[in-house]
Amino acid sequence: MNTTTTFEGVYSLGKNGIAYITNQDTGDVIEIPPHLHRSALHKDIVRVRITNKDKKEGEITDIIQRAQAGFAGILKQQGAHFVVHPDNFKIPEITVPTQYVNGGQVGEQVFVEIVEYAPQLIGKVIKNLGKPDSNDAHMKSIALEQGFDYAFPPAVEHEAEALESSGINEHEITTRKDMRGTLTFTIDPADAKDFDDALSFKVLDNGHYEIGIHIADVSHYVTPGSALDQEAQKRTTSVYLVDRTIPMLPEALSNGLCSIRPNEDKLAFSALFEIDPQNGKVMNEWFGRTIIHSDKRYTYEEAQDIIDNGNGLYVRELTELNRLAKIYEEERYKKGALNFETREVQFILDTDGAPVSVRVKERIDTNKLIEEFMLLANNRVATFMKKAPFFVYRVHARPELDRMEKLQAFLKLLDYNTQLVDGIIPVKELQRIIREAEGKPVYDTLQTVIVRSMQKAVYTTNNIGHFGLAFEHYTHFTSPIRRYPDVLAHRLLHATLEGLPFDQGQEWYEQLCGHSSEQEQKAVTAERNSIKLKQVEYMNKQQHDTVFEGIVTGAGRFGVFVAEAESLSEGMIRLFDLGNDMWEYHEKTGIIIGKKTKKTFKIGDPVHIKIKQVDLEKRLIDYVLVIDGISQAAPSPRSPRKERRRHQSERRVRKQ
Repeated sequence: MNTTTTFEGVYSLGKNGIAYITNQDTGDVIEIPPHLHRSALHKDIVRVRITNKDKKEGEITDIIQRAQAGFAGILKQQGAHFVVHPDNFKIPEITVPTQYVNGGQVGEQVFVEIVEYAPQLIGKVIKNLGKPDSNDAHMKSIALEQGFDYAFPPAVEHEAEALESSGINEHEITTRKDMRGTLTFTIDPADAKDFDDALSFKVLDNGHYEIGIHIADVSHYVTPGSALDQEAQKRTTSVYLVDRTIPMLPEALSNGLCSIRPNEDKLAFSALFEIDPQNGKVMNEWFGRTIIHSDKRYTYEEAQDIIDNGNGLYVRELTELNRLAKIYEEERYKKGALNFETREVQFILDTDGAPVSVRVKERIDTNKLIEEFMLLANNRVATFMKKAPFFVYRVHARPELDRMEKLQAFLKLLDYNTQLVDGIIPVKELQRIIREAEGKPVYDTLQTVIVRSMQKAVYTTNNIGHFGLAFEHYTHFTSPIRRYPDVLAHRLLHATLEGLPFDQGQEWYEQLCGHSSEQEQKAVTAERNSIKLKQVEYMNKQQHDTVFEGIVTGAGRFGVFVAEAESLSEGMIRLFDLGNDMWEYHEKTGIIIGKKTKKTFKIGDPVHIKIKQVDLEKRLIDYVLVIDGISQAAPSPRSPRKERRRHQSERRVRKQ
C-alpha cells in the first residue's frame, strides 16, 4: 500500500452506515466507521486520513466539496419543529426550524437548502413541490437536487419576452449574408421544439456543392452582462429528463425567437463549405452571420423514409447529404475515431407520468447525417480558430494507463487478447472488437465498459485534441440554445472575424469552461436519475413470476448487477440468490466464482431473472437468478445480522 497517509476521494455511504472511499492512487477501498464521518454526505469530495493500513480504515479530516446544496423530501412535523426525510435514503433527516419552513406544507414534497451541517443537518425550505407521489414533484426534485431550477427569475423571463416581441431588426438584416433564397431545412426528433441547427444545399456552377451548417445566433440576443447571459452562465446547459426539458434559456428564446422553425426568417451564425461531391473534400469555407429561412422541418424518420424510398420533397439533396455523411464517417473511422452505438430507452408515459411501455431509441442514418455535418462544422471552426490567442475547445484526453490495463483484463475474459502500445490498446483493435461483438448479447455492455475506460471530454481553452473523435481541433459550435460553451465559441469567432479584441481574458474563459464541464455532469446525473425512476416504476408493474432476459453489467462483493433486456432496468442479484454455493468476488477481474461449482458471473453474461422485490422509495430493484426455469432464491429470508455474517464469510476478495 502507498505510504501516503492522506488522500482525496468521493464519499460513498453504504447501507450499514460505513462509508467507502477509493484511493485512486492505490486502488484500495478505505472504510470509514460511522463515528469518523464528520459532516460528510453521500458523494461529497473529502480528505481522508488512513488510520489502519492493514484493515484499510480511515477517518474524514476535511470536506473538500459538497455534492449538493440541498435535498428534496417530504416535510413532516415532529412536536414543535419540522423535519424532512430526503428522497435519497443515504442522506440523514434534515431539521427545519419554524422560521425556515417558508410556506412549506406538511405532508408535501419540498426542496430544502442546507444551512448547517453539524452537529446535525439544518435546512430551510426553498420550494414547495406538491404531492410527494406525483411525477411532477419527482421530476422537479431530480432537477433541483442537481442545481437546475425549473423556473427562471422574472427579470430573465421579461428580458426574453421583450426580445421575442421585438423580432428581427431590419437594419440587422443589412449587415448579414442573406441566405433566404437557398434551400434550407431542419432534421430533428419528432418531439423537438428547440431547433438550433439547419442545413442548406446548393449546386454551384462548377458542379461543387455549397453546404451550409446554420446555427441559431443566440449570441446576438444573449449579450454579455445581461440577465439572460448571467442565468445561462449559471446553468450552462439544458437538462433533458424523461418527460420534460429544463432549458438553459427561457422558452421565448429556446422555442421561439432563436428556434429555426419552418417558414420563418431567423438570424444564424453559419459555416458554409464548398465541397467536391466526388470525395467530400472541403475546397473553400466561410464563417459569418447570416439570415436564413427554413423551407421544411423534417423529423429523422420522415427524412429517412425519403432517402430509403428514393422519392419525396428534396430527395436528391437528402440523398446526397447522406452519401457525404457516410464518407465523413468512414474517414474519421480510418483516422482512429471510436464510434459507439449504445442503446437508449424511451418510456411511453400516461397522463400522470407513469410508464406504460418502453422502446429502444433507434439510431438511423439521418441521425448520423446530422451528426457528421455538425462534427464537420465543429472541427473546421476549431481549426480556423487555432490562430486566435485562445478559444473554447472540447477536448478528450488519451486514456490513462491503469484504465487501459483494466480494460485489457476485461477483454481477455471475453477471449479478446490485446496488447498495449504506447500505454493504450490501439484504436484499430478496439474498432475490430466492437465490430465483431455487434449483434451479440455482450455488445451494449462491451461498449459501455470501453466508454468508461476513457477519459471524460471537457471544455478548456488549452487544446489537446479529441481522442475519441480523432480530431486535432474540436469545439462545440452547433448547439448554443442548449449549451453555453457554444455561445462563448460564437462570441470568440465573431470577434476574430471582425478583428475585435476579446471581451475577457483567457483565465475568465477557462473558469467558465471548468464550470460548464461540471454542470454537464450534473445534467447527465439528473437525466440518468429520471430514467432510473421510470425503470423502477416500470418494473414494479411487472409480474414477479415472469422470467426476463438480462445481461450482467457488473459485479461486487455483495452480488451481481443485471440489466433487464427490454427496459435496461438495472438491479442486483444478491450472492445468496445466485444458487447454493460459496461465492467469491475476484476484485481485479470483476468475476464472481462459485467455490464448489466453479460457475462464474462476469460482465456481458446473458442470464434469466425474476423480480424479487422493487423498492420504490429507495429506487432499487432486486432480481433473483433463474436456471432452467427454477428460481435460485435463498430458501428463507435471513436477518440482517445473519446476512452480514454470511457476506463476511463469503466475500474473500482475491487480488490476482
